Amino acid sequence: MYPWASALRNAASPEKALCLFSRLHQNAIPFDSYCFLFTLKFCTHLRSTTIIRHLHAHIVKLGFSSHVYVATSLLNAYVVCYFRDACILFDEMPDKNTVTWNTMITGYSKSGDIKRARLVFDEMPYRDMASWSAMIAAYTNTGRHKQGLSVFREMVVDEGIKPDEMAAASVLSGCAQMGPLGLLAGKSIHGFFVKNEWQLNVELGTVLVNMYAKCGFLRNASQVFELMQKRNILTWTALICGSAQHGYIEHALAIFEKMRVEGIKPNELTFTGVLSACAQSGLVKEGRMYFNMIEEHYGMKPTIQHYGCMVDLLGKAGMLEESYEIIKTMKLEPNVAVWSAFLSACREHKQFGMAERVIKQVLKMVKPENNGGVYSLICDLYVLGEKWEEAERLRKLMLDENVRKVRGSSFVRSGLSVCLDEERKKFQRIVNSRYGND
Repeated sequence: MYPWASALRNAASPEKALCLFSRLHQNAIPFDSYCFLFTLKFCTHLRSTTIIRHLHAHIVKLGFSSHVYVATSLLNAYVVCYFRDACILFDEMPDKNTVTWNTMITGYSKSGDIKRARLVFDEMPYRDMASWSAMIAAYTNTGRHKQGLSVFREMVVDEGIKPDEMAAASVLSGCAQMGPLGLLAGKSIHGFFVKNEWQLNVELGTVLVNMYAKCGFLRNASQVFELMQKRNILTWTALICGSAQHGYIEHALAIFEKMRVEGIKPNELTFTGVLSACAQSGLVKEGRMYFNMIEEHYGMKPTIQHYGCMVDLLGKAGMLEESYEIIKTMKLEPNVAVWSAFLSACREHKQFGMAERVIKQVLKMVKPENNGGVYSLICDLYVLGEKWEEAERLRKLMLDENVRKVRGSSFVRSGLSVCLDEERKKFQRIVNSRYGND
């Protein structure tokens, strides 16, 4: 390795690496492949297509375009900065190694073209563990959980490949979304952990807790939770939200208080789970306390989910004026979910007068293809208020627009999915750092 390559490797920032590279070029100092590898690695973080293309020109000029490691590092930079150029470069590369193919699978996955990612996967002459992990992540990160599980099964059963932690964690995250089938698969994967004496680290423990909690197996989730030597906020939140989702209200609040005693700072999603638990069980006093705690104790701003939970809590308790006051004074624009919680409470307590204040405003927000349940709800309210013409007009609109009532979404389910998506992305970054550059 050239001394200059070592200097580039130890550069304090991408800007300093680029500055050093420019000095080498200006002084006609010879480059080796490591100089390009380290410069590309740093400059990829800048996400500048102009800089990457500039480096690409130097690579071609100095004869390194056929160097598979340099070309693959350049490919990774284009995947990050401008995927169209990555596709062109991939097609032009005379030599490709496994990392090259893996990089394109990840690239197509991030661009949303899962079909093309699978074609690249199928065309590979050789697949390593990172290839399988990348394909599994491509499916699970885009909600194609059954396909992700199918690839995992193909890897283990058909190819006889022993999965690593990243692949197992990725497919477990998908199992949490698949109901009974996912639970069955998740239990098998958990058994594989135990049989092979894998350490129950934070990442694996968290996805197991989440999987069992999402599927309603709170005893299993709690057992895994207690076995973990280290936990992060996602671990606590997964157990709290899972408990709230399945009606174990006291358990959810007890876990939250235990977390606070241990000095763990809750995040926004943690409070969503806690407030949801309060809303389900009508704990108005506790709900107010936890809602105020968000800003007063932890310096966070309440999210739309937090406001939605409070509107739901107060509405279910029959405190419709206070529920409406929260909507009017909240610092965020109320969304359809918040208005739906309020209107549901109006229907439950037969208060059409309260609902009539906001129906026109809500109808301006909803879309037939996405909010069929809201149309049905407003129809019921019109009937409650004996507004027969309005009810008939809305029913006719629903028929004309082919509006169908869709399954409602839970604040806890949607929030936890987002949070765990970040955890899956973390696993993918580990894969990329391990295999992305040779």
